[in-house]
Amino acid sequence: MRLKDKVCLITGGAAGIGKATAKRFVEEGAKVVIADLVEDAGQKTAAELGADFYKVDVADRQDVQNWVDAAVEKYGRIDVIINNAGVLRDGLFVKVKEGELVSQMSEANFDLVIDVNLKGVFNCAQAVAPYMIQQGGGAILNTTSIVGLDGNFGQTNYVASKAGVIGMTKVWARELGRHQIRVNAVAPGFTLTEMVKQMPEKVLDGMIAKTPMRRMGEPVDIANAFLFLASDEAAFISGVTLRVDGGIVVGT
Repeated sequence: MRLKDKVCLITGGAAGIGKATAKRFVEEGAKVVIADLVEDAGQKTAAELGADFYKVDVADRQDVQNWVDAAVEKYGRIDVIINNAGVLRDGLFVKVKEGELVSQMSEANFDLVIDVNLKGVFNCAQAVAPYMIQQGGGAILNTTSIVGLDGNFGQTNYVASKAGVIGMTKVWARELGRHQIRVNAVAPGFTLTEMVKQMPEKVLDGMIAKTPMRRMGEPVDIANAFLFLASDEAAFISGVTLRVDGGIVVGT
């Protein structure tokens, strides 16, 4: 019961890493409040776990503020937030064939990924920080990615967003530490979420081949990292990006 009676908010909590994290937190005694855009899956996950669910667009600041205010109104405090919501819109920066431009990453796809993956984290963290300051502490935990550290082919927008999350994590750790707020990030490697399971077997085999431990991560592997960082066992850890990747270094 490492999180007994702690109020924990999780974005992107309806499935994948977010759902696994919500499950582990409930098992460890937390009061969990899930946010997600996918209402049916969010309601189902909340019912399974005995958690609360709110439909929230993390890119919409007012939507986020309403969610955070509602959680505080119900529980009186926020001890932990997991900023996990994210989207992918992969594509080459520029694609050229025989010297001619064939295609390039669209501005719309760049903006969408930045709005959700980077601005969304900013919105959520800034909404909870005043409450955490008033109550004397808390933990802000952000989902980044190994590609935010290493880069990756065809992911200009995603890499930019995840590298930005790492940078914000370091800044907030410095700014908020005086208020006893710890800020850390987790960088998952190739993780077997529902979305990844739908990829062709050849692609999955390639991911496994690139991972020294010769398996893909399970969502619970990432959830356990968040659990540690949310718990009092990590009371003197802040400003860290923890890789949970089986030893991989992403190449092109």
